[in-house]
Amino acid sequence: MPTLLEELALISHESTNGRASTHLDLGLGGAVLYELVLAGRIGLDGKKVRVLDPTPTGDPLLDSRLAAIAADKPCSPHALVKETKKGLLPTVRDGLVASGALLHESTKSLGIFTDIRYRSSDRNATADARTRLASAARNGRAFDERTQALLSLVAAIRLENSLFPDRRTRPSRKEIRALAEAHWIGTAIRRAIANRDRL
Repeated sequence: MPTLLEELALISHESTNGRASTHLDLGLGGAVLYELVLAGRIGLDGKKVRVLDPTPTGDPLLDSRLAAIAADKPCSPHALVKETKKGLLPTVRDGLVASGALLHESTKSLGIFTDIRYRSSDRNATADARTRLASAARNGRAFDERTQALLSLVAAIRLENSLFPDRRTRPSRKEIRALAEAHWIGTAIRRAIANRDRL
């Protein structure tokens, strides 16, 4: 079963013509936090994120982030999203290239500029995730926590237009915002994006 990080990265690269979404790095930071929440390792205590169980999950990437969170003092969710995102995009993307899920394409334009894209090796790689997300968006809720988390991540980093290209079936902006903020991590990602956009 792919992780939330892998599903989000694949959906983002499929949806953006081979280039990463502008806010994919923050989405991946949020995906790490979601994975740790779903594993019962971290939680929100008031306005701070705290480690509930420092036991390793068995995933080296998640365990390194969990150890870093445990070693630091509790902080706000949006600050933790920004801290957790560091170095994730190349790590996740390289892992997907190594597994064959993404193809690395490099072309030259004008003989000088290098254009790098990452394309899905299998267009159906995210079909299951897209079906689950479409069903959850139509129903206003997901049937499982992982799908709800992925829907919140997709909404938070603004991939809804490419995920739901048909305007008639696309959730409204208000519905998308509600989906993104259904969990404190989605709210934290949107706040981190808003802070970045102000710069």
